[in-house]
Amino acid sequence: MADPSFFQTVTYICAHNEEGAMGIVINRPLNIGLGEILTQMELQPRDDSIDGMPVYHGGPVQTDRGFVLHQAESKWNSSIHVSDEIDVTTSRDILQSIANGEGPDESLVALGYAGWGAGQLEQEMIDNAWLSSPVNTDIIFKMPSDKRWQSAAAILGINIDNLSSDIGHA
Repeated sequence: MADPSFFQTVTYICAHNEEGAMGIVINRPLNIGLGEILTQMELQPRDDSIDGMPVYHGGPVQTDRGFVLHQAESKWNSSIHVSDEIDVTTSRDILQSIANGEGPDESLVALGYAGWGAGQLEQEMIDNAWLSSPVNTDIIFKMPSDKRWQSAAAILGINIDNLSSDIGHA
């Protein structure tokens, strides 16, 4: 993908319907920790491990809005059930729970999201701009962010180092 917003990104698609698609980039950590975000929201993290949790650049749309990917549980105010394994929540109460050390066991906090209009993502897939792989929660929640791109491609049996941006015609 030549667009610098998506170059070497791994994007978890959270919603896809006839109106378009929405996803969260999961491998672009920002230079801020969750503690900074919580402090701006006047929430106090319970311990230093919460302070240092990474916050990701989830995409170029609404970069002032937070999204939390987490294992599926429906106990927060504004959650979208994405799959049997993952929900995305946008309400303050999940951040309060995380600050208190009572949040989900696995979560990824992002600012912004990636969005596509009707048919746009489908066309990008036809144009081979994206690789599409099955979801792997270990990649989302446990893998170091600098290894996620290669690991997502490896699910498909692709060594990302062997890909070229050059195209040819026979």
